[in-house]
Amino acid sequence: MRSKRGEIMPADANKAWERSWLAGRSNAQGRLHENLIEVGCRYYKQIGRAKVEKMPEPFRVVSKGKYGAGRALVQFIAHAEPDFVGCLAGGRCIAFEAKYTSTERMRAEVITPTQAAALNDYEDRGAVAAVCAGIGDYAYMIPWRAFRDMKKHYGHAYITREDVCDYQVSMRNGILFLDYIHLPGSIANL
Repeated sequence: MRSKRGEIMPADANKAWERSWLAGRSNAQGRLHENLIEVGCRYYKQIGRAKVEKMPEPFRVVSKGKYGAGRALVQFIAHAEPDFVGCLAGGRCIAFEAKYTSTERMRAEVITPTQAAALNDYEDRGAVAAVCAGIGDYAYMIPWRAFRDMKKHYGHAYITREDVCDYQVSMRNGILFLDYIHLPGSIANL
């Protein structure tokens, strides 16, 4: 592999560059997954079915001004709540985490202990708690109890598309996380 200046890069530098490129691609795919969920949120708000919003990450500004217009150095100050929180028509609360993988498996540990505790709290109080999982080109709205207890339900600490096929949701006009393809009704009924 050659650098930008045409120099041959050592093998370890090549591997570091490849890891960096793969991490950047994964981050972009995760952002796309969240953006498609936000399209679904706007659709549900428009038709009066739900008002769900992306929760901002808690941070404080450390320095601004020298990074260009609209840019700042920030420090995250707390572990985030679930990615999306809102209210369904009828008054029931919904909270869910958005996760994406381009691989065949989504591991249980993609949910941090802080995120798990928050989802448990929401579920304990009667809210719909879930994980909106993107696995490759498909999206699934998995009830939190099924995701949390995947080892018990599926026999391993990861899920595959085949494991969660019943929870597949529509992806027309964004990720329509309330509209199951194979199950009657929506996640609010589970």
